[in-house]
Amino acid sequence: MIEMTMYVSDKLAPKLRRMNKWLPTVLELSLAGFKTPAAQNVAELVGFLSKGPTPKQVAEYKVSERAQQRLRRLLALNQTGLLSEEEQFELDENETLEHLVTLLKIQARKQSAGNPRLGGKGK
Repeated sequence: MIEMTMYVSDKLAPKLRRMNKWLPTVLELSLAGFKTPAAQNVAELVGFLSKGPTPKQVAEYKVSERAQQRLRRLLALNQTGLLSEEEQFELDENETLEHLVTLLKIQARKQSAGNPRLGGKGK
């Protein structure tokens, strides 16, 4: 992993500090270029991370009911072979998002496990 330093405005700094632990994921999500309705799920996740959640809260994160219903519909259409090309692209983007969320939750669980104040056992 590479460490980077950047200069940001005084107005932006407090917002970035709140999500400091999760900033690499936020940047990755922002650069992924989601173009389908899955972008709304990304916006929900970035909004959640921008509030500076604890590792435990991140590990317990779930997408909204709206997003779950849409994903169930896409999966059902996929299973019956009725997905349009656009819906297939949306399903692919949701799969990418799910992978990033899984990695984020693994990171959060590692942070929690190593810190008793965050609900872990410590070393």
